[in-house]
Amino acid sequence: MTQLFLFIIFISLFIYGMTLLRSGLFNLSGDSLKVGLAKLTSAPWKGLLAGVGITCILQSSSAVMVITIGLISARLLTFPQSIGIILGTNIGTTLTTELITFDIDSFIVPIAILGAAFFLIEKRTIRSIGLILLGVSAVFAAMGGFEFLAGPLTSIDFINNLLLSLDGSHFYSIAAGTLITAVIQSSTATTGIIMGLLTGEAINLDTGIAIMLGSNIGTCVTAFLASIGAGREARLSAFAHIWLNIIGVIAFYPFIHSLETIGLQLASEADVQLAHISVLFNVISSLLVLPFAVPFGKLIIKMHDR
Repeated sequence: MTQLFLFIIFISLFIYGMTLLRSGLFNLSGDSLKVGLAKLTSAPWKGLLAGVGITCILQSSSAVMVITIGLISARLLTFPQSIGIILGTNIGTTLTTELITFDIDSFIVPIAILGAAFFLIEKRTIRSIGLILLGVSAVFAAMGGFEFLAGPLTSIDFINNLLLSLDGSHFYSIAAGTLITAVIQSSTATTGIIMGLLTGEAINLDTGIAIMLGSNIGTCVTAFLASIGAGREARLSAFAHIWLNIIGVIAFYPFIHSLETIGLQLASEADVQLAHISVLFNVISSLLVLPFAVPFGKLIIKMHDR
């Protein structure tokens, strides 16, 4: 029971760290990001690049989607312009999963202390940097916690049986990834948890890949909720986000073992393998859809514009 309680605390710490990181980054460049998003989306490929860049800065595809839907609701963007952004956010969010594989355990406390000191300074820019540093330290501390608890958690019969059932079914693993991400509202947090379990050898890599695929579907919930009451085009954008991720997962579902093989060749550490596979999945999925962005948009209108 203690292990489960600690696990929940580490999840909360991870999400809180991501929130601090996102807030600090947004405070540094929030208004310019919104203006850039509205201007640099005249073509799907431009929208993709804008989505990648802004998601890399904000470290949250959900945050970018919420901003996008807000701009659509304010008539500063149109639904067709949002498709490229959606494709870009899926790529940009993989930067975070790559960053959290770095080993900076010995620097966590100094980074946290420096961040706290910066946060106490009244100047907005310095305070924002302080938030970023505090967020980074919280995220990496939580990652260490996930890895530490991987072994003790598997000693709990319920958790062990649950992990075994996931290891035996890619479909259930995708469903679990979707559900977990829908609840905690962060695909990065879900992937971070799985990385910790992989490092602690609590689950197999193919199961981790399936859960990561499911997290891409679960992350659509935030944008869908934001679209409620925001108008016709905002609703279409949310549906496009959902379908793009569902189609991507379906397309890659038969190739989970192939992705596992590629991951094993790309890196020796399990968490790094999953991070690289996440990049491959999102980049390939987005680039395959990009040439068909316009007809895809027309299909979404035909399906959901009622």
